[in-house]
Amino acid sequence: MTRKHILIGLGAVAACTAAFVFLRPAPHIPTPAAADVPQPDARALVAIQVPPIDGPAAIGQQIFETACAVCHGLNAVGVDGVGPPLVHVIYEPSHHGDDSFQRAVALGVRSHHWRFGDMPPVAGLTRGDVSMIIAYIRHIQRANGIQ
Repeated sequence: MTRKHILIGLGAVAACTAAFVFLRPAPHIPTPAAADVPQPDARALVAIQVPPIDGPAAIGQQIFETACAVCHGLNAVGVDGVGPPLVHVIYEPSHHGDDSFQRAVALGVRSHHWRFGDMPPVAGLTRGDVSMIIAYIRHIQRANGIQ
């Protein structure tokens, strides 16, 4: 196989990957009933300051509110009796790195810091979706002194 054939093959792989990423349909994210989405501070487990949110963090906020807020509360403040706050020192990057969020969404996670029970996997979210959710959570954490 010549260098020319290898370069053509690599170009084809890159083109297919780009087509897949940019032309695939948007993921279906289940929308909970409005009554299921907690209101700000309703049974919140922590009080936080919410900074201005823009860029990837703003996209992450939209995805979070649709797929995660039912359990983790709006702005990730937790819901008493349902799910833990993610704006908490336990979830600082040095203890729960970004990949731990990726694994939790993809595979679920056994309860180990809180007594809310195990977290099931969250269907319908891509690694890119979770990356934007992480950007949102980290943005709020930094605004609240969690580095």
